[in-house]
Amino acid sequence: MPYATIEDMPSIGFGLWKIPEADTADAVFEAIKVGYRHFDSACDYGNEVAVGRGIQRALDAGLCERSDLWITSKLWNTYHHPDHVPAALERTLTDLGLDYIDLYLIHFPIALAYVPFEKRYPPEWIHDPDEAQPVMVKAKVPLFETWRAMEQVKAAGKVTHIGVCNYNSGLLHDLMNYASETPALLQIESHPYLTQTRLVAMAKAYGLAVTAFSPLGSLSYVELEMAEPEESLLENEIMIAVAEQHQVSPAQIALAWALQRGTSVVVKSSNPARMRQNLASTEIRLSESEMSAISALNQDRRYNDPGHFCEQAFNTLHPIYD
Repeated sequence: MPYATIEDMPSIGFGLWKIPEADTADAVFEAIKVGYRHFDSACDYGNEVAVGRGIQRALDAGLCERSDLWITSKLWNTYHHPDHVPAALERTLTDLGLDYIDLYLIHFPIALAYVPFEKRYPPEWIHDPDEAQPVMVKAKVPLFETWRAMEQVKAAGKVTHIGVCNYNSGLLHDLMNYASETPALLQIESHPYLTQTRLVAMAKAYGLAVTAFSPLGSLSYVELEMAEPEESLLENEIMIAVAEQHQVSPAQIALAWALQRGTSVVVKSSNPARMRQNLASTEIRLSESEMSAISALNQDRRYNDPGHFCEQAFNTLHPIYD
């Protein structure tokens, strides 16, 4: 049986963004082997077929049952029209080799023009990469129409829970005014340099669980030239001091801080020892003063910001955060 409630979701998930397709099946298998049961996937990551192979390998090896796993995936921007949501979900299910997923999220509150599967999959951000000046092409699809389609795929039984990613407070207020099926979860970038305290509190007040992606801060973004090496949260003197006090790594302290403030996290590592360390973060208990000192590091520093990367990489201005 699938997980019954969003509260049953394992608090530490294995993030699948930026794992090369050739390495993904092994990474998923190793993660299950060391104890991960929550996996955070997406059409746009381009590796769901390999994710499925890793899952099947673990099932065949008897490491777990399908019902032990929490699998999240996400609806991509080009499939926001209600006619395309069911097909997008079916493609994800086929790629993963599953007959249901535990959580399906709207990846971004950004509707882009449809790109057929046979033309390009995953379609990514640019509508026509062969153009001399390739750009994003927006689609006139209101978010409430996309949410209605999300409600319908949940009612059809292929998805246990539905939710949203990268929504700001205004969009979340609006969603709660028209949703017949309340979203189960909000997934957002959050770490000690971007605490998003009010948004997290507001989501919880509405009854939503909150998952933090990029909980280690800039680590995933330096190689994408979206962050500078000197921005490393893990080299911050306060993070190091707290880590030394608990005899753990700064990364574990960042995860423990996120968990203790009531969010779940998705985090990636290809190193089995680090995988185990990340899972062990659930055992760390920070003092109130340590929590406050880490929270005080907030700089409102957002790394995953379409307002920056869409203009720089895709020749299209499309901010979603003020």
